[in-house]
Amino acid sequence: MSDTGGGHRASAEALQAAFEMEYPGCIDVQIVDLWTEHGGWPFNQFVPSYQMMARNPPIWKLFWEYGKFPLTRKLTEIGSDLRCQNSFRRCIEAANPDLVISVHPLCQYIPLRAMKKMGGGRRKIPFVTVVTDLGGAHPTWFHPDTDKCFVPSEVLRETALTQGLRPEQIKLHGLPTRPGFWKPVTQDKASLQVQLGLQPGVKACLVVGGGDGVGGIGPIAKALIKKMGEAGGYQQLVVVCGKNEAVKEQLAAIAPPLGVYVKVLGFVKNMDEWMGAVDVIVTKAGPGTIAEATIRGLPIMLSAYLPGQEEGNIPYVVEGGYGAFSQNPAVIADTVTAWLTDDAMLSAMAANARLAARPHATTAIARDIGKMVYAPDSPPTVQEALREVERQQKLQKLAEGSSVAPAPPTASATH
Repeated sequence: MSDTGGGHRASAEALQAAFEMEYPGCIDVQIVDLWTEHGGWPFNQFVPSYQMMARNPPIWKLFWEYGKFPLTRKLTEIGSDLRCQNSFRRCIEAANPDLVISVHPLCQYIPLRAMKKMGGGRRKIPFVTVVTDLGGAHPTWFHPDTDKCFVPSEVLRETALTQGLRPEQIKLHGLPTRPGFWKPVTQDKASLQVQLGLQPGVKACLVVGGGDGVGGIGPIAKALIKKMGEAGGYQQLVVVCGKNEAVKEQLAAIAPPLGVYVKVLGFVKNMDEWMGAVDVIVTKAGPGTIAEATIRGLPIMLSAYLPGQEEGNIPYVVEGGYGAFSQNPAVIADTVTAWLTDDAMLSAMAANARLAARPHATTAIARDIGKMVYAPDSPPTVQEALREVERQQKLQKLAEGSSVAPAPPTASATH
């Protein structure tokens, strides 16, 4: 993987948690930022370069198209292969994995070439791609030599086929999400609102800008506060600013109109609870947030997108009947306030969001990958895996007087 945005690491960590749940104590997962930790210059600068381009969409668009055009894509692959293949190979050899998982579009070409050389010309270690985009994806996600490619949507299943993958290589489960979204909220909304310091029973909108603060949430939040005040009645707004401390301070200093309750937060780790406590979400078109919002049945107001990478997520949401898109703060405020004051519309959009949700995607992907690690004709269930761990521990205690279990298979996740 590479930490270009929070979604790739979040997906890797979600899969790690799912392996532990499905095969407890049986699969050891190592998460590696391949480009930052093992890439040569300038390729080891992907993360700061991404952060700069994410704040300058026209530059991002040029970079996206440069990597998509066949000639420039090939030249980049040749250059990065010459600069990075040997170090990538040493990384994989040191991990000695039973299987490699990629959750990043730039972690197919070179790792697969390196692994082929490790096998003396024929790759012996299984390689899996887990696509973490949603309504559209860069061609570099899809390599014909991957053993299995997990896609989150029918749109990307078709894309994988057009990029040369065979139907048997492709599996559609959904997008990996964090463990808090794997099960439904057990608390009623009002009690969850009280727990989080919100007003119980008052309609709420959540505005999020991503962990790195990208998304222009300041003007959007200010427009919402103003419009909610004009609408009358009682409404509340929760703004998650991530690492954007400047915007957090600005919004916290605002005195909201009568009947409007505002809660301003920085970086949060319990997004599953916050999404369970609100009725609508405003977010940039990041695939992870969209997938998690559908699980909570939230209508989605999309406010920004990265050209190319996130463009396809807009029609995915809008045509799904559970969202809208605008980059104009005033339009966003008008639209969201209209949703919050129309119970019938809110209910219909929430139902459409739930239809698009795939809450079991992460564990389903983990189960399928587990079958590749173990014997294909007799993969262990969770219960079988637990019994095998206990049996091995008992045998080792008897033989050596040790409580240390035998080393589990290793899955290395590159992103």
